[in-house]
Amino acid sequence: MDYKQYRKHLDTLMEAQRTTGANQEEWLVDYTRLNIQRMRKVEENWKPSEQQEDLLLTFETPLRWITLTEGWSGDAAHIVPVIEKIAQINPLMQHQVLLRDENPELMDKFLTDGERAIPKTIFLDAETDQVWGSWGPRPKAAMELIHGLEASRALPKEAIFSQLHAWYQKDRGCRTAWDFIDHLQAAVLRKKADTQEGS
Repeated sequence: MDYKQYRKHLDTLMEAQRTTGANQEEWLVDYTRLNIQRMRKVEENWKPSEQQEDLLLTFETPLRWITLTEGWSGDAAHIVPVIEKIAQINPLMQHQVLLRDENPELMDKFLTDGERAIPKTIFLDAETDQVWGSWGPRPKAAMELIHGLEASRALPKEAIFSQLHAWYQKDRGCRTAWDFIDHLQAAVLRKKADTQEGS
């Protein structure tokens, strides 16, 4: 499904007090409700910079991006709307959204430290479906924040995630977008170099 279909799916589920996936525990439904609000905020307020737009328009190969996610994922609420807006800049970029738990075989090919961490975006050649690279589950700066807080063992899990969401709100999508674009550009350049070596 595309991003609009994904968002509509979440809204429909929320009307029934449900979330994505088989686990319908109340706390996951509550997270999804909060995440819908977060996504709306990003959708309404975030836009790429001119520099980001100019860079994305230099990509000349049609690519398909597949983002694996779930409605209850807090990281995804801040990130997936940014990815969607980035994809809209270049008509050669097609963005699709898949639910992680409905696609375990695909997810297991793109684990993070052995975990099914989301969101995870996979870059594929739109014509051949050859994988060019992937990105996720969060920008480098956010990963470093989490690792530092977990290593200190000074805060409970909920407090750590509270600081993470505060980081996303302060960042306003800036480092998220650049981190994503940097990974995309690296994947494109790597593929171009491989093609030149093979010719």
